[in-house]
Amino acid sequence: MRLILLGPPGAGKGTQALRLVQRYGIVQLSTGDMLRAAVKAQTPIGLKAKDIMASGALVPDEVVVGIISDRLDQPDAANGFILDGFPRTVPQAEALDLLLKAKQLKLDAVVELRVNEGALLARVETRVAEMQARGEAVRADDTPEVLSKRLASYRSQTEPLIHYYSEQRKLLTVDGMMTIEEVTKEIDRVLAAIRSADAKKTVAKAAAAKSARRASKAIGTAARKPSRKAADSAAKPAKPATKTVAKPSAKSKAPAKKTTKTTTKSAAKAAAKTKKPAAKTKKPSAKANKPAAKAKKPVSKTKTPGAKAAKTAKTASRKAAGKSGKKVTKRRAKA
Repeated sequence: MRLILLGPPGAGKGTQALRLVQRYGIVQLSTGDMLRAAVKAQTPIGLKAKDIMASGALVPDEVVVGIISDRLDQPDAANGFILDGFPRTVPQAEALDLLLKAKQLKLDAVVELRVNEGALLARVETRVAEMQARGEAVRADDTPEVLSKRLASYRSQTEPLIHYYSEQRKLLTVDGMMTIEEVTKEIDRVLAAIRSADAKKTVAKAAAAKSARRASKAIGTAARKPSRKAADSAAKPAKPATKTVAKPSAKSKAPAKKTTKTTTKSAAKAAAKTKKPAAKTKKPSAKANKPAAKAKKPVSKTKTPGAKAAKTAKTASRKAAGKSGKKVTKRRAKA
């Protein structure tokens, strides 16, 4: 597993980190220890860090990330790691994400040990008093005054990481005010839930990959079977092809003759049908002539009265002319 432990000073990160190393067989990566080891080994990055540390300046993030990169390449880190004291800022977390992505590694979880600052200060005071009562030396950074300053620095720098990893859904919060054993059990519980979820995901991925392989294999066999049939049909002699060609040609000729006969018969019938209406149309024309003949008779009837009148007029004029001629002759005779 690959883990990050977050929490304010005095939350018990070092104690829980040692327990996780023993339980999961992973290595603890502390930036301070790694810097000192790199300087001692005189690696290129270690020498660069040595010069910076000698000048009293803070070691840049790229140098720290380079030291972590060298440490992750060592064989004992192949099974997993737990980072303690890094990252401290969001830019360091982003640089760590890029490093893990380049190495094709996945961060499993970020465990936050959440504590109450007032209760934490009281715990430190009690621990200092117990150490002094036993005659043990008290570290300078274990005093309540120094702890208050470190807590203020944690709030300003490291607390934004809580929001950063919460958005990535990697943050697991554990109550750090419980006893050491209770905190260890709670960390084991949340990590076991993550491992079971990851196992289910890997099983689902394996099943999906297996089904995809089966589907591709089935498609391949289905694609090969038609090709074999086509090859077998192509390898057969061309006799069936000649038979199939000859039979349809003979059959196709007979229907052609039938169709020609039927077309001629239908054409003759159509012509006969068209001629009959033509004969029928002639009859009305003959009938139409009869009324014309009948119409001539009234014309002849109308002509007879005119002829008679003309004759009577002629006869009348002749008679009148005869009478007038007789009168003239009589007058001449008298004269």
